[in-house]
Amino acid sequence: MRHRALGRCPICGGSLEVTKLSCPRCDTSIGGRFETCKFCQMTDEQRDFAVTFVRCRGNIKEVERELGISYPTVRGRLDTVIQALGFPVECDGEDEAEIAGRRREVLDSLAKGELSADEAVKLLKQKM
Repeated sequence: MRHRALGRCPICGGSLEVTKLSCPRCDTSIGGRFETCKFCQMTDEQRDFAVTFVRCRGNIKEVERELGISYPTVRGRLDTVIQALGFPVECDGEDEAEIAGRRREVLDSLAKGELSADEAVKLLKQKM
C-alpha cells in the first residue's frame, strides 16, 4: 500500500526534504538531499482544490458548483494556492463579494431589459 508523501513536517510545519529515492522495478536506491515540488508542500486542502480547479478548466462557476462554495471562497482558496506556489497575490482592496454584487446588478438590469447587451458588456468591463 502506498501513502501520499508529506510535504510539511507534522511537528513544526517546516518543509521536508526527500533523502532517498527508490525504483520499485529494479530496486535501485539513490540517497541525497532532494527538493520536493511546490505542490508537495501544499496542504491536502490546497492540493485537492488545485485538482478540482484544473478539472473544471479554471471555470470558477463550475468550481463553486462542484465544491458547494461561494465565489469569494473559491477566490480565497485560489489565492492560497497561488501563494503556496510562491507567486504574489495582488489585492486591490476591493471585496470580492462587492464585485460579484455589482456584476449581479448589471446582469439583473440586462435581464429586465433596462440595458442592452452592449451596454452591459461595457459596464462589466469597466466595473470589474
